[in-house]
Amino acid sequence: MENPFNPGYWTEAELSPFGFCAIGANVRVAKNCTIVGMQNISIGDNVRIDGPTVMSASSGYIRIGSHVHIGGMAFLAGGGGIELCDFSGLSQGVRIYSTSDDYSGAALTNPTVPKEFLNVKVAPVSLGRHVIVGSGSVILPGCSIGEGASVGAMSLVTKNLEPWAVYFGTPARRLRARSRQLLKLEEEFMKKP
Repeated sequence: MENPFNPGYWTEAELSPFGFCAIGANVRVAKNCTIVGMQNISIGDNVRIDGPTVMSASSGYIRIGSHVHIGGMAFLAGGGGIELCDFSGLSQGVRIYSTSDDYSGAALTNPTVPKEFLNVKVAPVSLGRHVIVGSGSVILPGCSIGEGASVGAMSLVTKNLEPWAVYFGTPARRLRARSRQLLKLEEEFMKKP
């Protein structure tokens, strides 16, 4: 009998018939993930998604590159589009929103209300190559995180972040430059047979 607390992972062969837009090689998705809108989700090669993560793309899209890890209890709301480029990663509990209700009081909120009474912000979110986002961080609609940037745990990303810098805080602020040594390591890694 399978342990419900350690459900294991679906492989790309098992995931292929589910109706994803695309599934690469060496993909592992925890069996306790919740995935909505598989037809709008593409997953590259060498990807692991830990559970219980939620990925929702009944509208919009979620595009996951290669060599990407998504930690457990992440939430990706892809209504406005989410792209995670190669070698990017999300630590546990990261939340990415590409749609958001209007919290000002000028409109009603939540999906039970007809659209004419809402003012939902819908804007894509993009994480460049080698971006890493720390546990518990939140990324809001319309944010682009440049290549090689890192976001510390429990940060709130409310605007675009420049490449190759370390960010932290609420809202996230630049602390210092980030080393590009990982580009040399990527080059060595990709040469390996």
